[in-house]
Amino acid sequence: MSTQASAEQRLREFDIALPPPPTPFGAYVETVKIGNLLFLSGMLPVVGRDPRYVGRVGGALSAEDGRKAAEIACLSALSAAKAYLGSLDKITGVAKLGVYIATEGDFRDHPKVADGASELLVKVFGAGMLSARIVLGVASLPLGMPVEVELVFEIST
Repeated sequence: MSTQASAEQRLREFDIALPPPPTPFGAYVETVKIGNLLFLSGMLPVVGRDPRYVGRVGGALSAEDGRKAAEIACLSALSAAKAYLGSLDKITGVAKLGVYIATEGDFRDHPKVADGASELLVKVFGAGMLSARIVLGVASLPLGMPVEVELVFEIST
């Protein structure tokens, strides 16, 4: 028997509360399963349909605000995955993390912002599931939000 805590145990251990599962803002679904991969739509820093942050990082928002927004968006992704799978313990790998950040043109701390999502995933799944990732600064994101997080999970079938 493994001594490593499961994702569900880690949520409790770190007192991480997942928000309600997100609902689409348009004509799409939040999760799609293909084979043993679970693709999640872009997740925004909202709880319910309430934006927690609006604006550009490096302008109205600091890098720390962006980091917190990335964490909230990642929490929504975990909530969507749990709603689809029934348990985060069915996730066997984090295949890819994409973090898109609406920034001012001279912003340079993209990795610091993206670490808000990456570090949450490490807390929940352990360092052995640290993912590949892409971090991009963009001109704008849906609804004026500063961050959008995209995830692909490997799941047990």
